[in-house]
Amino acid sequence: MLGKMIRKRLNFFVFGAITFYLVTAFVSPVFAGKKEDTLNIAWEKELETLDLYYNTAREGVIVSRLIYDNLLDRDPDTSEYKPLLAKSYKWINPTTMEFELREGIMFHNGEKFDADDVVFTVNYVTNPESKVLVQQNVNWMEKAEKIGPYKVRIFLKKPFPAALEYLAGYLPIYPNEYYPKVGKKGFGVQPVGTGPYKVVKVEPGKQITFARNDSYFPGSPKGKPAIGKIVQRTIPEVNTKVAELMTGGLDWVWLVPKDQAEKLAKMPNLTVIGAETMRVGFLYFDAVGRTGDTPLKKIEVRRAINHAIDRAAIVKNLVGGQSRVLHSACFPSQFGCIDDVMKYEYDPAKARKLLAEAGYPNGFEIDFYAYRERSYAEAMVGYLKAVGIKANLQYMQYAALRDKWQGGKVPVAFWAWGSYSINDVSAIAGFWFKFTTDDSARDEQVKNWLETGDTTVDPNVRKDVYKKALQKIAEQAYWVPLFSYVSNYAFSKDLDFKPDPDEVPRFYLTKWK
Repeated sequence: MLGKMIRKRLNFFVFGAITFYLVTAFVSPVFAGKKEDTLNIAWEKELETLDLYYNTAREGVIVSRLIYDNLLDRDPDTSEYKPLLAKSYKWINPTTMEFELREGIMFHNGEKFDADDVVFTVNYVTNPESKVLVQQNVNWMEKAEKIGPYKVRIFLKKPFPAALEYLAGYLPIYPNEYYPKVGKKGFGVQPVGTGPYKVVKVEPGKQITFARNDSYFPGSPKGKPAIGKIVQRTIPEVNTKVAELMTGGLDWVWLVPKDQAEKLAKMPNLTVIGAETMRVGFLYFDAVGRTGDTPLKKIEVRRAINHAIDRAAIVKNLVGGQSRVLHSACFPSQFGCIDDVMKYEYDPAKARKLLAEAGYPNGFEIDFYAYRERSYAEAMVGYLKAVGIKANLQYMQYAALRDKWQGGKVPVAFWAWGSYSINDVSAIAGFWFKFTTDDSARDEQVKNWLETGDTTVDPNVRKDVYKKALQKIAEQAYWVPLFSYVSNYAFSKDLDFKPDPDEVPRFYLTKWK
């Protein structure tokens, strides 16, 4: 039964949109992006800023890869680390890295790239006063020092086995002269990088226009960008976004709902690809009582909620594709992730029994927060109602929920986390369970195990402590691990586009057929 109402609601739209497409296909220019050498893309989420250090959205990562370059790049197919702004690199010791930088590179505004830019960026983002949003991405570094005009050293606070992952993904280098002049607010709407595309116009909440950087340096592992112009539009309504794709206003969209993806796959001028990603969905409880003395402080209640939700049905009827049920607080491919944890089968009777044991034979009422996939959240609210828990859905924008959560005002929330595409447990468990403002478990033992795993270079030690941490997280039911996400990509047949498992569309590698 799950999803029947949702499918019915969407079928009307899809039927109408397809009919409209078939009627207008012969009188309207369809997929004109190729003719104009302009890739028209859209997503639903408005970016708060184009400064990667001050947003956490996946869309911000995509934009960052277009505008900026990192010291290193990771090949999405082979996972090999390749020099990008760096010409070469080496480890001096377990906490010191040295980089030889490329010469002759220019920022989009004509500012010359050199060691000063790397030193400025690293020292800026590691300064606590800068208040970078995702501290995990930068707080493993101590500082950077200039050794020569094109040579720098980065000093780590302690051994950090995932350093190359973060250098390749989440350390874009900013211009040391321009950034201080405009500040983070100005840079967020008028960014300058060395990347394959430059921003030529920003209409906040509506549109970003990128132009190919024709002076992009040869030898970059990103390659020379092929498409001349990219226009990204923010379209909050998914039906509008899909309709524009079918009628030629857009060339590429992603995160298409399952039902619509199945319909779009039948369109002759579209390609639809669904693929599992590293993004996972989960519920997180306020087990420590930041919101007060709620029922969620009791382990029986948290375990009851784990048993109350039919995750397999959500995967089958709502998520679809290659999605799978998860049991541990990590994505299966990540280093250190295990499935050997306490598992909670779907068992409403057991859930009701646990609630009674906790002192809630008639259930209780609680606010349930979410910011995305409302249909998923509504399904979970339904499952909770079936065992006696009245969950009042509080649906809001991500930024608002994030602030309330970090302020200790949310008892339970439905979250999604893509680990910034870092294939390591440190990028997920280390974020949510190491006494950050997002940690609502506050388990000292779990924190210590994760600290050890995040700082030792011995893989066997890392696996051992991560296993202990993940097993305790499951036993204490701090989370309800739900499922892996699937990204449904839909795009013009004229477009040569390949999705990657790390859920970072690389438009600089995309071209017209």
